[in-house]
Amino acid sequence: MSNPRVDLAQRPVERRSHAERTAETRGRVMNAVIESIAEVGFQRTTAAEIARRAGVTWGAVQHHYRDKEGILMAVLEESFKTFAGVLGTPPKRDTSLESRVELFVRRSWQHFRSTHYRSTTQILLNLPVEIEIPWRREMLDEWKRIWSGFFPESNPARHQSIDLMVYAISVFTGLATTTMLDGERTRTRSRELSFLEETLVQHLGPKKETG
Repeated sequence: MSNPRVDLAQRPVERRSHAERTAETRGRVMNAVIESIAEVGFQRTTAAEIARRAGVTWGAVQHHYRDKEGILMAVLEESFKTFAGVLGTPPKRDTSLESRVELFVRRSWQHFRSTHYRSTTQILLNLPVEIEIPWRREMLDEWKRIWSGFFPESNPARHQSIDLMVYAISVFTGLATTTMLDGERTRTRSRELSFLEETLVQHLGPKKETG
């Protein structure tokens, strides 16, 4: 019995649009910067290293970003989007304070332990002051917005609320640095995160009257 005839006609290849190709190249370049800074440091993330990791020529990189500073600015902008995406939509207002604190701490730590955060921090530390300060202010404003979304009972205009928010950021930053230094020996940091949760619940909750 003869085999059924197989139609070997090639299917038309779907061609990506110029916008899709551009987005892919830009994404590869930014990922190359983030990975390189996280792995070998800011100073060793050279133009040649970025191009090598991205799998493109430096000319192609310049076509999209002009120069290295242009890439760094793009990475910072993307970092804000990533941070907001990780934190996600704040829980409903009727969610218990304990649940909101736990969600805030877990999501925040997911961002702070990422290579994206480590790279962003090194970029900020190596930027000229006139560029770094506005970015730092913008980051603080974004933190205030997210903080108010999770904890509407916390008045961002009060110094105590700002101090508590800065304290939380400092804990995350310190744990992220320790985790980076520990390398493969690092642990989950669950105890430290639990301590932070207890502190936030204590200070964000209603004040107990002392008799």
